[in-house]
Amino acid sequence: MSDFPTRVHIKEEGPREGFQIESAAISTVDKIRLIDRLSDSGLRHIQVVSFVDPRRVPGMADAEAVVTGMVRCEGVSYTALWLNARGFQRAAAAGGLDLEGSLNLYASDAFLMRNQNRTPAQQYAAQPELIAMYQAAGVPVRRGFVSAAFGCNFEGDIPVARVVDRVGELLALASDHGETLGHVGLGDTMGWATPLTVKRVVGAVRDRFPDLRLSLHLHDTRGMGVANAWAGLEMGVDMFDAAVGGLGGCPFAGHKGAAGNLCTEDFVFLCDELGIETGVDLEALIDCARLAEEIVGHDLTGSVMRGGLLRRLRR
Repeated sequence: MSDFPTRVHIKEEGPREGFQIESAAISTVDKIRLIDRLSDSGLRHIQVVSFVDPRRVPGMADAEAVVTGMVRCEGVSYTALWLNARGFQRAAAAGGLDLEGSLNLYASDAFLMRNQNRTPAQQYAAQPELIAMYQAAGVPVRRGFVSAAFGCNFEGDIPVARVVDRVGELLALASDHGETLGHVGLGDTMGWATPLTVKRVVGAVRDRFPDLRLSLHLHDTRGMGVANAWAGLEMGVDMFDAAVGGLGGCPFAGHKGAAGNLCTEDFVFLCDELGIETGVDLEALIDCARLAEEIVGHDLTGSVMRGGLLRRLRR
């Protein structure tokens, strides 16, 4: 009936993907406050900032200051996002981060052009240069990622076979340059996924690469975030990206006012109810969600922080 994992790994992306899309400026102090609070919640991986062009993503213009100001906790991995060599150089120079090399291909050619102004051939050709840069810096290449793996506002439905091919290309790129990817992420960048398509895509990738560990990056654009996470769990996926309070979304995905990423505390609640270990203190995480809502100054989409925990009502 299902292949639920016994434990899941959550990468918290609220401070990065959440704050970069907010229309109002978020102060550096507030960003650090949330990161420090999340560090005390039991989360073991927090993506704190992105090193991208501040002209396109002004919410991340203070990335270096955030990294410098945050308080690192033992046992927590603090990572960042970058899209090119310049971004990586900034991340390496900032210090205080757990650098991990990542390769990224796109299932949607149209979104790739909008997001990075590249053709698929150009994106593919850029990856060996990234690998060489990581190797020169002594940074392991452990992650691959396929963006827009479930559908695209600018291209429509994405053929499952194309997603499988992109995964294969990532694995081959790494192998050809002496690296082994620890896992490959599948991104629902524009909220097209449903439980059926999650199972279809994950199943097809698993059929071709049965020993490959997969992760899911889910958005809640159409209210399918937790349902899609459930489908992923049923397929045995044990790595998920999420954002506290439901922060996030993609600034180039063509939506205004839509819900953000898979909500971390809602997902942890689901896992708790299923008996799946997360290592997260859910009450502490709910406090983080309330802080995030206070910082952004508007309601967030998380449900558990409003509905509360069932264990308080059980007899």
